[in-house]
Amino acid sequence: MFTFEAQRVNLAPRQPDVRLNILNGPFLPVPPRRGGAIEKIWFALGKEFADASHEVTAISRTFAGLPVQERIDGVTHRRVPGFDTPGSWRPIGGVDLVWPVRLLWDWLYSRRAVAELPPGDLVITNSVFAPMHLRRQSTKGAIYVHVGRFPKRQVRWYRHAARLQAPSSPVAAAIAAIVPECASRIVTIPYPLPPGMAIAGEAEARSASQDRPKVIVYAGRIHPQKGIGLLIDAFARFGRTEIGREWRLRLVGPQEMALGGGGEAFVAALKERARDVSERIQWVGFLADPDELRKELRGAGAFVYPSIDEGGETFGVGPLEAMAQARPVVVSALECFGDFLRDGENGLVFDHRASDPAGALAARLTELASDPDRAAALGFAAWRTSTEYSAPSIAARFLADFEAILQVKRDVGLKP
Repeated sequence: MFTFEAQRVNLAPRQPDVRLNILNGPFLPVPPRRGGAIEKIWFALGKEFADASHEVTAISRTFAGLPVQERIDGVTHRRVPGFDTPGSWRPIGGVDLVWPVRLLWDWLYSRRAVAELPPGDLVITNSVFAPMHLRRQSTKGAIYVHVGRFPKRQVRWYRHAARLQAPSSPVAAAIAAIVPECASRIVTIPYPLPPGMAIAGEAEARSASQDRPKVIVYAGRIHPQKGIGLLIDAFARFGRTEIGREWRLRLVGPQEMALGGGGEAFVAALKERARDVSERIQWVGFLADPDELRKELRGAGAFVYPSIDEGGETFGVGPLEAMAQARPVVVSALECFGDFLRDGENGLVFDHRASDPAGALAARLTELASDPDRAAALGFAAWRTSTEYSAPSIAARFLADFEAILQVKRDVGLKP
């Protein structure tokens, strides 16, 4: 009901340019030097929009080494003061005030950012408070809210927006449950693969799917919500079996709170938990270079994404990136993964809600390790699925939706 079907879009330069503004959030820089799936995605899509002869301006936070204004790949980048991601902050009676702090900083940043936006036809934002600041800024463009997390009550503040865009069908359904009167303005358009991440040809993908290094890779934030403790417990069980003794686990991603990780104490506890298999676990850390991340994914015999974040995981770019490298993927049973991963067809799912979730995950790892032919078939099927998520293809879907919104505005403007 809420899925937006791709439409053919005339991207020829003879079409009038559309002035698109992209207002990023307050915590991570663009280009994405500190990671951030949403920042990477809108950075890539901005280039695609500019390549389609549209005028694109992106607003993001200031960051060391980045100028206040520059032009990259046809996109004008403007930067305003933002903030580092706040860690746990408990100044009053042990109560963690991290979310109130995040909201305050978003409010301050988005107010500055809206002031820097040039006149436009449409403004895309994932900031919590930007849609409210934009309400009386009609010259900035129609408001296009990217709801990148499962919505809470804040979507009630967005009833005036031209569009509420979700990256997956569960998120779209959650928005509709809160603001059913906005159902006609809710759309599902998935995230694209970052440019250069996918294997380009079928022959290379088939060959890659046959490559079976005895390495399990996780890539994402090293944070409790991502199920890292569950993964370590499962690997310890798997690693004690005859078939699992030669396998290694590589954990790729930021540990620091400023980068969205769980912090030093959390990682120390994980290492203590994994002490009996510690010699086979490598803590790779954050990789800012996409080529380095691609090498890690290509070097995986299996990719595992065991997220337990029921109210926060909205799509799953990490698993899709691994699928694009023809890797067999194992994910938890979160609904959002179901938009692109089908258990037993192009990946495997384990029940993270089971009474013994670590055992369920260990059993799936054993399946892949004991049946190389099945693992190769899953990897190749995964690659086929990933080809539907190229940046140009997803950009075309967005541009079709933008045009639909702007056509409605034109039609209204023609009324006497």
